[in-house]
Amino acid sequence: MKSEGYLFAAVALFFLLTDAAYIWFAREPAGIAALSVAFGMSSVISVFCLVNHRRKGLRPEDRPDGEIRERSGTIDFFPPHSAYPVITALGAAVIAVGLVYGVWIVLVGFGLLWPGVFGMVFQFENRARR
Repeated sequence: MKSEGYLFAAVALFFLLTDAAYIWFAREPAGIAALSVAFGMSSVISVFCLVNHRRKGLRPEDRPDGEIRERSGTIDFFPPHSAYPVITALGAAVIAVGLVYGVWIVLVGFGLLWPGVFGMVFQFENRARR
């Protein structure tokens, strides 16, 4: 992940330099905010990649002598079906409608959103103990 970390560090540097030039020449707050957020996001990804490289070392795809079979095996657990994403999406949609039509609808949306998020997080929590 070292190469990915350096790649995103270069992207962060680009956004930082662009942001500095934009602050100097344009002085427009929306563009300054957008470039600052882009710098921050690419910096976070860069730091994440570099820290993971330091913690875990080289991956098989980073080494010239790496083999495909070194990364084979079970990838992860993917749930077969769940109603919680639909409930969460419905809650988010009701919140968005509530922002337009009234605050009381936002409360109904949060009433739908929280059980959906809670259900997605804890639906398979017993699976980890097996």
